[in-house]
Amino acid sequence: MLLPMHHWFITWSYLSIATLFFVACSSDPEVPLLAGNTQTASGEGEALYQQAKQADDAGKTDRAIKLYNQTATRYPFVASAAQARFRQAQLLEQSGKTELAAEAYSQYLDRFPGSGLYTTALNRQAAMAQAAADGDVKSSFLGLKSKLSLEKTVAMLGKVRDHAPKSPTAAKAQFSIGELYQAKGKSTEAIAAFRQLVRDQPASPEAPEALFRVGIILMEDSEHGNQNQANVDLARETFNDYLIQYPSHSRNAEAHKRISSLGGRDLQRSFDIAEFYLKTGKPESAKVYYRDIIKRAGSETLVAASKARLKELGE
Repeated sequence: MLLPMHHWFITWSYLSIATLFFVACSSDPEVPLLAGNTQTASGEGEALYQQAKQADDAGKTDRAIKLYNQTATRYPFVASAAQARFRQAQLLEQSGKTELAAEAYSQYLDRFPGSGLYTTALNRQAAMAQAAADGDVKSSFLGLKSKLSLEKTVAMLGKVRDHAPKSPTAAKAQFSIGELYQAKGKSTEAIAAFRQLVRDQPASPEAPEALFRVGIILMEDSEHGNQNQANVDLARETFNDYLIQYPSHSRNAEAHKRISSLGGRDLQRSFDIAEFYLKTGKPESAKVYYRDIIKRAGSETLVAASKARLKELGE
């Protein structure tokens, strides 16, 4: 049976009031109290903060961390909430709990953007994420397992980037994401991360190297797992883009050499295709490739071999 509209409204109102009452009166330390109970709740929050501080001063770190977290979570509107969250993050960092500390700093940055310790918290979060990334990259090269998973380290770096968009800190964090993926052999993710940096902050100090790295990854892919002409073409285009966008960067000379190498690789691939057609009884198709090699005139050896083949075929 359907209730009239005004009955629905009355029922909804009672439910809403009941819900608000439950949240306001909840004893769950992970549920924030409503700011409406300001006088009572503020007193409770400040008292809890003092308990946390006493535990902190007494060297009872685990208890202090727990109470600081409860203060900031349960009473986010009281005066001591920002300091409680910041101190919780500090103690977690000092205890070597990197992931939990990074999350606490992130909560501080999200909740208290106008506080006096914002820059300090951001710098600490960035330093921890960078240290985790550097250790992960080194571990990858040494064949060791890092303390944090790839996903968790990338997530830490992503939060650093997002808390300070367009800043030098964000650019460094984004570059580290690309470098981390590259070290793990995840080409697609690394290219996407490096390209995002170039797109978002093209004038950052890390951007030229990021674009150069994209070319390197594509070139390596063309040599190994993805041996196709598309990767060769993309690598060449990337190196050319790099030279156009960053004509004074330190790796310009190497980029020119890479482009020359890719050109030689194209000729070798064409010669191999011509030889394949010749061996499989398709001389006319082979001639097309031999002629193209001579026309492009890159490698003297391949040009001479192509001319010899055409002569054998009656040209």
